[in-house]
Amino acid sequence: MARRSAPEVNAGSMADIAFLLLIFFLVTTTIESDKVISRRLPPIQEDQQTEVHKEKNVFKIIVNKGGDLLVQDNPMKFDDLRDAVEDFIDNGGGSGKQACSYCQGSRDPDSSENPKKALVSLTYDRQTKFGIYMAVQNELLAAYNDVRNRLSRGLFGEDYTTMTQELKKTSDEGEKKNLKKKIKKVRELYPLNISEAKPEEVQ
Repeated sequence: MARRSAPEVNAGSMADIAFLLLIFFLVTTTIESDKVISRRLPPIQEDQQTEVHKEKNVFKIIVNKGGDLLVQDNPMKFDDLRDAVEDFIDNGGGSGKQACSYCQGSRDPDSSENPKKALVSLTYDRQTKFGIYMAVQNELLAAYNDVRNRLSRGLFGEDYTTMTQELKKTSDEGEKKNLKKKIKKVRELYPLNISEAKPEEVQ
């Protein structure tokens, strides 16, 4: 009795299916981009001299490799950091030319004189985890946004963060010009003064 020959399988369609699946995954897969932090460097002074800040105008934050915070030489819980930064920025303890008419802080003479003079100094350990570093940065930015929002609501009846979002969305040139003017005003009154020291070994 003659043997039956095994039926051949047409693999041509399999190659087509594999090709289509490859295209599908290439189109639908999202590539995660690295997170970056935007910082605007201060303008170069004509005399090339570094501005010296008074001790009371500097808010010192140190983060060790374990993620523990040392704020103004005192241990602090992470949850309290934003409020402490806001209190420092908005203190308004100056007098005369350094007085702040729009500040709503406690006006402690031993704390920052004016938001324009207030400097947040951040030092972190070389071994600090990136997630902790980002969390601290987010709290600092959130503190600035909070005081900017309050001021913006008083001046323009609208949050600063809302205006920055509207600026990105709108295509109307007149509206853009108006929003830029308002945003610039708020930023001038509450400039983002954050300084990062070179990473070091922190106990």
